[in-house]
Amino acid sequence: PDNANQYAKELKQFNVGGDCPLFDGLYEFCQSYTAASIDGARKLMSGSADIAVNWSGGLHHAKRSEASGFCYVNDIVLSILELLKFYPRVLYIDIDVHHGDGVEEAFYVTDRVMTLSFHKFGDMFFPGTGDVWDVGAGVGEYYAVNFPLKDGIDDESYEEIFNPVVSKVMEIFQPSAVVLQCGADSLAHDRLGCFNLTTKGHAKCVSFVRSFNVPTLVLGGGGYNIRSVARCWVNETSVLLDTKLDSRIPYNDYWEYFAPDYLLHIDKTTMENSNSKQYLEKLRIKIMENLRALNAAPSVQMQEMPPTDFDSESDDDDADPDERPMQAAADARQASNEMYDDEQDQGFEKTAGASAT
Repeated sequence: PDNANQYAKELKQFNVGGDCPLFDGLYEFCQSYTAASIDGARKLMSGSADIAVNWSGGLHHAKRSEASGFCYVNDIVLSILELLKFYPRVLYIDIDVHHGDGVEEAFYVTDRVMTLSFHKFGDMFFPGTGDVWDVGAGVGEYYAVNFPLKDGIDDESYEEIFNPVVSKVMEIFQPSAVVLQCGADSLAHDRLGCFNLTTKGHAKCVSFVRSFNVPTLVLGGGGYNIRSVARCWVNETSVLLDTKLDSRIPYNDYWEYFAPDYLLHIDKTTMENSNSKQYLEKLRIKIMENLRALNAAPSVQMQEMPPTDFDSESDDDDADPDERPMQAAADARQASNEMYDDEQDQGFEKTAGASAT
């Protein structure tokens, strides 16, 4: 920040300022949360984890060359690109109160990534995108799915739309991996959000996605009531671990933050639900019609998997310095029943023969 005046042109060009303020340690902050998301993706790819969690990630508004909405680097896009090195199809699900515009824009014209966002739309609400008619373009047409909602949606109404839409997307798209953005600003009592979900209702979405047993990267996102955010993500961590927590928060250094009840879960407010059953059903039918336009899960052209420069599971200290690992062995890894028919399709037979001579 001390030398910001020297870079006024660059700051303006990349939209740093306003709702994306410059602060000391910004670069290290972006490095940390982005690297954590990418590393989570690599753990899924290596098979060392079925579910990877990074609550510091999920900054879904950032664009390729523009910071936006408190988001500087879009770790979601980078982690999906990493997953696409190994998995043929990735599904992105966003339950933040704001539309995941940065992620949708990045994959708007591809059929290998489907983006599904449930968000507030209308009344000049940020970022102003994500209408039900925004469905993708080119080969990516109908691979962008948006469910625009009004103020005050509660647990019951949210579950009635979330479960059938996600089920249909899973059936049609058949994702090899899922990235789930769990923005906590869709909870009741949020300072910027206008939904009326409880921590239990929010966690039901996480539990439902988990039930499909697809490798899943779980990320954080928005949330402007620190007490609600802490409750939400602790509870959802327990859901992902299939572990039940006591409803009363144990004593800790931050115990007074959760006064006066010191309970894990929050209740909804008296806010009116502006989403009528007719409105939600009309949108649900429209989305189902769009999904039916997709005949089957898209296939992927056969190709070698790009090398991964960093393996978070490896230990270089234990490696034999006189032994060179075969790159073909690493490249031959593939998602089960996907992408390749046999090793000869990738050219590994030729590589092995060349090595033998």
